[in-house]
Amino acid sequence: MDDSGKLSHVDASGKASMVDVSGKPRVKRTARAACSVLMAPATAELIRANAMAKGDVLATARVAGILAGKKAAELIPLCHTIEIDRIAVELSVGADRVDIESLAVCVDRTGIEMEALTAASVTALTVWDMCKAVDKGLRVDGLRLLSKTKEAAEPGRVC
Repeated sequence: MDDSGKLSHVDASGKASMVDVSGKPRVKRTARAACSVLMAPATAELIRANAMAKGDVLATARVAGILAGKKAAELIPLCHTIEIDRIAVELSVGADRVDIESLAVCVDRTGIEMEALTAASVTALTVWDMCKAVDKGLRVDGLRLLSKTKEAAEPGRVC
């Protein structure tokens, strides 16, 4: 929604439309997203021991999440193509879960939360894909935006 309480991706006739951001200034924007993959404790132990048949679950999922974040505008129809400066993905293995947090950074005219959310979700899907043969009870849980910031552009950055 925009500041008036109206949906920003809907035009006057109720049709989906891309928001015009051409008049907005380029500013530094960050977003953090998170989710978890819930699993059997034995599955978490296989990941921790790097003993999954498909290979290194954490490294593969991290790279998949970074690549996916860079492709958000290709996957989500009304998402703007923006110049992404950074996408990072961190994974931690708990007793019965892998917790995922992503960070996305840009200096552009519109936010980067879709990139952070896409990175977290595809990271989770990659963990699932690499573990599905040994655990039929996997569950992705709690995809959410943790934070979103906007600040003045970095000094020296051409905007």
